[in-house]
Amino acid sequence: MKKIAVLLYPAFSLQEITCLTSVLTVWFDEKIDYIASSRETLFSEEGLPVQQTKTTAETKAADYDCVILPGTVNPLPALFDEELIRFLREDAQADTLFAAISSAPILLSKAGILKGRKFTAGYFMQMTETFGFIEKDHFIHKGIVEDGNVITGIGMFFREFAETVLRKMDYDIGDHFMQDKPDEYTEEDLTYRWTEDEYQEFLEELKEYTGE
Repeated sequence: MKKIAVLLYPAFSLQEITCLTSVLTVWFDEKIDYIASSRETLFSEEGLPVQQTKTTAETKAADYDCVILPGTVNPLPALFDEELIRFLREDAQADTLFAAISSAPILLSKAGILKGRKFTAGYFMQMTETFGFIEKDHFIHKGIVEDGNVITGIGMFFREFAETVLRKMDYDIGDHFMQDKPDEYTEEDLTYRWTEDEYQEFLEELKEYTGE
Protein backbone atom coordinates (compact mmCIF):
# COMPACT_ATOMS: atom_id res chain seq x y z
CA MET A 1 0.00 0.00 0.00
CA LYS A 2 1.19 3.50 -0.81
CA LYS A 3 0.46 6.74 1.02
CA ILE A 4 -1.33 9.23 -1.21
CA ALA A 5 -2.73 12.69 -0.57
CA VAL A 6 -4.81 15.19 -2.50
CA LEU A 7 -4.52 18.87 -1.64
CA LEU A 8 -7.79 20.77 -1.49
CA TYR A 9 -8.39 24.50 -1.88
CA PRO A 10 -11.25 26.73 -3.06
CA ALA A 11 -12.70 25.96 -6.51
CA PHE A 12 -10.49 22.89 -7.07
CA SER A 13 -11.37 20.76 -10.09
CA LEU A 14 -12.69 17.27 -9.41
CA GLN A 15 -12.86 16.46 -13.11
CA GLU A 16 -9.11 16.83 -13.57
CA ILE A 17 -8.14 14.31 -10.89
CA THR A 18 -10.98 11.79 -10.51
CA CYS A 19 -9.65 9.65 -13.36
CA LEU A 20 -6.54 9.22 -11.20
CA THR A 21 -8.14 9.02 -7.76
CA SER A 22 -10.84 6.54 -8.80
CA VAL A 23 -8.24 4.17 -10.27
CA LEU A 24 -6.15 4.42 -7.13
CA THR A 25 -9.09 3.63 -4.85
CA VAL A 26 -11.26 1.30 -6.94
CA TRP A 27 -8.62 -0.61 -8.92
CA PHE A 28 -5.86 -0.71 -6.32
CA ASP A 29 -7.73 -0.27 -3.02
CA GLU A 30 -5.58 2.66 -1.93
CA LYS A 31 -6.73 5.07 0.76
CA ILE A 32 -6.33 8.75 -0.02
CA ASP A 33 -5.96 11.55 2.51
CA TYR A 34 -7.66 14.78 1.50
CA ILE A 35 -5.70 17.66 2.98
CA ALA A 36 -6.61 21.33 3.36
CA SER A 37 -5.13 24.21 5.32
CA SER A 38 -8.19 24.51 7.58
CA ARG A 39 -11.28 22.63 8.71
CA GLU A 40 -13.74 24.71 6.73
CA THR A 41 -15.89 23.07 4.07
CA LEU A 42 -14.54 23.69 0.58
CA PHE A 43 -16.46 23.79 -2.68
CA SER A 44 -15.12 22.31 -5.88
CA GLU A 45 -15.38 24.31 -9.10
CA GLU A 46 -18.40 22.12 -9.85
CA GLY A 47 -20.03 23.38 -6.62
CA LEU A 48 -19.70 20.14 -4.65
CA PRO A 49 -19.09 20.70 -0.91
CA VAL A 50 -16.10 18.70 0.29
CA GLN A 51 -14.72 18.07 3.77
CA GLN A 52 -11.03 17.36 4.23
CA THR A 53 -9.80 14.36 6.22
CA LYS A 54 -6.65 16.06 7.50
CA THR A 55 -5.20 19.54 7.76
CA THR A 56 -1.74 20.65 6.72
CA ALA A 57 -0.91 21.17 10.40
CA GLU A 58 -1.58 17.50 11.12
CA THR A 59 0.73 15.98 8.52
CA LYS A 60 3.52 16.79 6.09
CA ALA A 61 4.18 16.18 2.41
CA ALA A 62 7.20 13.98 3.11
CA ASP A 63 4.90 11.44 4.77
CA TYR A 64 3.39 10.61 1.38
CA ASP A 65 4.54 8.70 -1.67
CA CYS A 66 2.47 11.05 -3.85
CA VAL A 67 0.79 14.42 -3.36
CA ILE A 68 -1.78 15.31 -6.03
CA LEU A 69 -2.70 18.93 -6.74
CA PRO A 70 -5.89 19.51 -8.76
CA GLY A 71 -6.30 22.58 -10.91
CA THR A 72 -8.57 25.46 -9.99
CA VAL A 73 -10.34 28.10 -12.04
CA ASN A 74 -9.05 30.69 -9.55
CA PRO A 75 -5.61 29.82 -8.17
CA LEU A 76 -5.25 33.03 -6.13
CA PRO A 77 -6.88 31.80 -2.87
CA ALA A 78 -4.53 28.80 -2.79
CA LEU A 79 -1.55 30.83 -4.03
CA PHE A 80 -1.88 33.28 -1.15
CA ASP A 81 -2.71 30.64 1.45
CA GLU A 82 0.57 30.76 3.35
CA GLU A 83 -0.21 27.63 5.37
CA LEU A 84 -0.78 25.65 2.19
CA ILE A 85 2.44 26.93 0.62
CA ARG A 86 4.32 26.21 3.86
CA PHE A 87 3.12 22.61 3.70
CA LEU A 88 4.60 22.26 0.22
CA ARG A 89 7.75 24.34 0.78
CA GLU A 90 8.70 22.55 3.99
CA ASP A 91 9.27 19.32 2.09
CA ALA A 92 10.28 20.71 -1.29
CA GLN A 93 13.36 18.46 -1.31
CA ALA A 94 11.49 15.30 -0.31
CA ASP A 95 11.36 12.21 -2.50
CA THR A 96 7.58 12.57 -2.60
CA LEU A 97 6.05 12.51 -6.09
CA PHE A 98 4.29 15.82 -6.69
CA ALA A 99 1.61 15.60 -9.40
CA ALA A 100 0.02 18.93 -10.37
CA ILE A 101 -2.42 19.58 -13.19
CA SER A 102 -3.86 22.66 -14.89
CA SER A 103 -3.17 25.81 -12.85
CA ALA A 104 -1.79 23.89 -9.84
CA PRO A 105 1.88 23.99 -10.95
CA ILE A 106 1.92 27.63 -9.91
CA LEU A 107 1.65 26.42 -6.30
CA LEU A 108 4.69 24.20 -6.80
CA SER A 109 6.57 27.15 -8.29
CA LYS A 110 5.85 29.35 -5.28
CA ALA A 111 6.88 26.57 -2.91
CA GLY A 112 10.20 26.12 -4.73
CA ILE A 113 9.45 22.57 -5.86
CA LEU A 114 9.78 23.49 -9.55
CA LYS A 115 13.10 25.29 -9.08
CA GLY A 116 15.35 24.13 -11.91
CA ARG A 117 12.74 21.70 -13.24
CA LYS A 118 10.93 21.56 -16.56
CA PHE A 119 7.16 21.84 -16.26
CA THR A 120 3.92 22.65 -18.02
CA ALA A 121 0.70 24.23 -16.78
CA GLY A 122 -2.76 25.25 -17.89
CA TYR A 123 -2.68 28.84 -16.67
CA PHE A 124 -2.48 31.92 -18.89
CA MET A 125 1.05 32.86 -19.87
CA GLN A 126 0.73 36.35 -18.39
CA MET A 127 1.02 34.58 -15.03
CA THR A 128 4.67 33.85 -15.83
CA GLU A 129 5.24 37.57 -16.32
CA THR A 130 3.35 38.57 -13.17
CA PHE A 131 5.01 36.27 -10.64
CA GLY A 132 8.78 36.28 -10.40
CA PHE A 133 8.93 32.89 -8.70
CA ILE A 134 7.82 31.15 -11.93
CA GLU A 135 10.88 30.05 -13.88
CA LYS A 136 9.34 30.68 -17.28
CA ASP A 137 12.47 29.54 -19.12
CA HIS A 138 11.69 26.04 -17.88
CA PHE A 139 8.07 26.10 -19.12
CA ILE A 140 7.54 23.39 -21.75
CA HIS A 141 4.55 23.69 -24.07
CA LYS A 142 3.47 20.05 -23.86
CA GLY A 143 0.43 18.28 -22.45
CA ILE A 144 2.39 16.32 -19.82
CA VAL A 145 5.89 16.98 -18.51
CA GLU A 146 7.81 14.73 -16.12
CA ASP A 147 11.01 15.91 -14.46
CA GLY A 148 12.36 13.83 -11.61
CA ASN A 149 9.76 13.47 -8.88
CA VAL A 150 7.43 16.09 -10.41
CA ILE A 151 4.69 15.49 -12.97
CA THR A 152 2.76 18.43 -14.39
CA GLY A 153 -0.05 18.46 -16.91
CA ILE A 154 -2.65 20.56 -18.71
CA GLY A 155 -6.24 19.94 -17.66
CA MET A 156 -7.58 18.59 -20.95
CA PHE A 157 -5.06 15.74 -20.71
CA PHE A 158 -6.42 14.37 -17.44
CA ARG A 159 -6.33 10.78 -18.71
CA GLU A 160 -2.71 11.05 -19.81
CA PHE A 161 -1.90 12.79 -16.52
CA ALA A 162 -3.44 9.91 -14.58
CA GLU A 163 -1.61 7.33 -16.68
CA THR A 164 1.76 9.05 -16.22
CA VAL A 165 1.33 9.24 -12.45
CA LEU A 166 0.17 5.63 -12.17
CA ARG A 167 3.05 4.30 -14.27
CA LYS A 168 5.53 6.42 -12.31
CA MET A 169 4.27 4.71 -9.17
CA ASP A 170 4.58 1.25 -10.79
CA TYR A 171 0.89 0.36 -10.88
CA ASP A 172 -0.02 -2.28 -13.44
CA ILE A 173 -2.57 -0.51 -15.63
CA GLY A 174 -2.08 -2.45 -18.85
CA ASP A 175 -1.08 -1.24 -22.29
CA HIS A 176 -4.20 0.75 -23.22
CA PHE A 177 -5.17 2.65 -20.12
CA MET A 178 -8.79 3.86 -20.47
CA GLN A 179 -8.57 3.91 -24.25
CA ASP A 180 -10.96 1.06 -25.04
CA LYS A 181 -13.53 1.62 -27.79
CA PRO A 182 -17.16 0.60 -27.03
CA ASP A 183 -17.80 -0.80 -30.52
CA GLU A 184 -14.98 -3.31 -30.14
CA TYR A 185 -16.76 -5.18 -27.35
CA THR A 186 -19.11 -8.14 -27.87
CA GLU A 187 -22.36 -8.76 -26.02
CA GLU A 188 -20.55 -11.41 -23.98
CA ASP A 189 -17.78 -8.93 -23.10
CA LEU A 190 -20.39 -6.52 -21.75
CA THR A 191 -22.34 -9.05 -19.71
CA TYR A 192 -21.19 -9.04 -16.10
CA ARG A 193 -21.74 -11.88 -13.63
CA TRP A 194 -20.42 -12.49 -10.13
CA THR A 195 -18.77 -15.74 -9.20
CA GLU A 196 -20.97 -17.90 -6.98
CA ASP A 197 -18.99 -16.86 -3.88
CA GLU A 198 -19.33 -13.18 -4.77
CA TYR A 199 -23.07 -13.60 -5.34
CA GLN A 200 -23.51 -15.28 -1.95
CA GLU A 201 -21.57 -12.44 -0.34
CA PHE A 202 -23.93 -9.96 -2.01
CA LEU A 203 -26.99 -11.88 -0.75
CA GLU A 204 -25.62 -11.80 2.79
CA GLU A 205 -25.09 -8.05 2.57
CA LEU A 206 -28.58 -7.63 1.12
CA LYS A 207 -30.07 -9.12 4.31
CA GLU A 208 -28.86 -6.06 6.22
CA TYR A 209 -31.26 -3.97 4.15
CA THR A 210 -34.20 -6.35 3.77
CA GLY A 211 -34.19 -7.67 7.35
CA GLU A 212 -34.57 -11.25 6.13
